[in-house]
Amino acid sequence: MLVGVVDYGMGNIGSIVNMLHRLGVKAATDAAAIEHADKLILPGVGAFDSGMRNLAEKDLTPSLRSRVIGAGVPVLGICLGMQLMTKGSEEGEMVGLGWIDARTIKLRFDKENASLRIPHMGWNTITAARSCPLLEGLGEESRFYFVHSYHVQPGDDNTVAARTFYGRDLVSVVHRGNIFGVQFHPEKSHRFGMAVLKNFVEL
Repeated sequence: MLVGVVDYGMGNIGSIVNMLHRLGVKAATDAAAIEHADKLILPGVGAFDSGMRNLAEKDLTPSLRSRVIGAGVPVLGICLGMQLMTKGSEEGEMVGLGWIDARTIKLRFDKENASLRIPHMGWNTITAARSCPLLEGLGEESRFYFVHSYHVQPGDDNTVAARTFYGRDLVSVVHRGNIFGVQFHPEKSHRFGMAVLKNFVEL
């Protein structure tokens, strides 16, 4: 088993690699790993356009599309990585990867919740919307670490696997076929995040 962690200069991937190693899973971050990895993780922290631009400049977009869409290799997008899998974002002008029917939009609240801080930062729970392999065996006490000012708005609710409440319901897990995404950071979520990564590598 080899998991390719896509390194495109957006976020610290060391924590993800370390967590995979703790699970006894071999991880690689070089571009060549994308071509022969059994599973892929697309992490990310930062701005949407910067992420898409970095993927393009490192010539990673074609190989990712070939592996994920062409070969059906399971992929897990984390935070910005999940957002990049949408069609685009209010945060920028570049076209997203378009792997899921969704847009990424800015967090907005009604008057009753106008005092809520943006970004949504800290620990929060998730509520399953349907059965999803990533969430197998997670108890109700499971909580995850979030840091985001934008969120995914699906065009098709069938891609929604879990939601999180922060002033309003936000999509926190998406799943369509071999494509998975989480808005939270499993690598910062201790044993709960470890359980999610374990479920992913054991698909």
